[in-house]
Parts: sequence; structure tokens; C-alpha cells
Amino acid sequence: MATHLDLEEQEQLDAVKQFWKRNGNRITWLLIAGLVAYSAWTGWGWRQREQATQAGAMFDELDKAAQAVDLDRVTRVFADLQARYPTTAFAQQGGLLTAKVQAEKGQTDAAQATLAWVATDASETEYQAIARLRLAGLLLDNKKYDEALKQLDANTTAGFEALVADRRGDVLMAQGKTDDAKASYSKAWQAMDSKIEYRRLIEAKLAALGAPVADTTTAADTSTGALP
Repeated sequence: MATHLDLEEQEQLDAVKQFWKRNGNRITWLLIAGLVAYSAWTGWGWRQREQATQAGAMFDELDKAAQAVDLDRVTRVFADLQARYPTTAFAQQGGLLTAKVQAEKGQTDAAQATLAWVATDASETEYQAIARLRLAGLLLDNKKYDEALKQLDANTTAGFEALVADRRGDVLMAQGKTDDAKASYSKAWQAMDSKIEYRRLIEAKLAALGAPVADTTTAADTSTGALP
């Protein structure tokens, strides 16, 4: 009986040896590839967290410089943040903040370049949308109306429709296109949530153009409430 078991075990062992001889290298490489992939994934996660931490610390420094309106320091820190961690949200926020300080200090061209970088290279569409809105505003102030409209045309991020339409109305007004401006302001007013205070400013713009608005939503709610 023992001999029979020994023979079976030997046969199984021989079978395993033959299998490993035929497939051992391939299995080894697959295992190595799996370990490398796992190591790369965990390493990527660690690097992401490490980058976020470092980028966050740099943004804090940038924010302090911005509060002090220290343009030289703002520019220096942002350049470092942009070079080292360009894909992080902190770099994108830093770009918006840097452009604000640059514009306040009269460095319009630098502010436009910074906003253009965020609008083009930001990984999150919300930051791109904000950058394009602000860039359109700077271009409007510099009477570069066509360029401002191009930025607004490119701003298709969901949730920003009202703000884009409002800024478009400002540009059209500056161009003397009153009727088009009215239409754009009306679109902005209709698209904006009635609870947002900014909606009153749009309403004031329409009233100044002789185009008062009626809150159709309120009217509809009132008529509905009158029903039995």
C-alpha cells in the first residue's frame, strides 16, 4: 500500500516537474509582472498623496503672499508650484489666485497669460471655466472684445451657462450691440437660480436697458397655488 502511494506521489511529482519545465518561465514572468504592477500602483498612490501634501504646503505659502499683496513672492511661488505639480488642483487654484494679484498690481498681460494656462491646462473643467470667465473680463477691460467672446464661446462647462451669458452681455454692450446684450442678459437671468443674489444685478442691467423681466416661475407657482 505504501509502495502504491509512493508511486502515485512520484507520478504526481514528475507531472508537476514536467508542467513547470514547460510553463515555469511564463508563470514566473507573469508573477513578476503582477508584482511590478501592484508595486507601481501602490507607489503611484503614495506619490499622489505626497505630491498633494507638498503642493498644498506651497499653496498655503502662495495664499499668504497673496494676502500680503507681495507680487514678487506670489510669482516666484506659483512658478515653482506650476513647474513641480502642474496637474494638482492646488496649482490650478494657485493660477487663479496669482492672476488676481497680477491684475490688481496692473500686470494685465501676466494675468492673462496665467489665466490662459489654467484655461488650457487645468485638469478640472470647473477651473477652466472660471479662468475663461476671468480672462474674458480682463480682455473686455482692454477692449479686446473679439478675443473675450472667443473665451466665452469655448466656455461650455455645465453649470456656468448663466455666468457665461452675463459676461457675454457685458461684452456685447461694450460693442454697442444693445439688442444682443439684452438677449444675453435675459438668457443669464433665466438660467440663474432665483435664490442667488447676483441675479438681481442681471435684472438691474436689463432694467437699465429698458427690458424689465417677469419671474415666470413665481407666476406659475402663484397660479398653481390658486387651484382648488
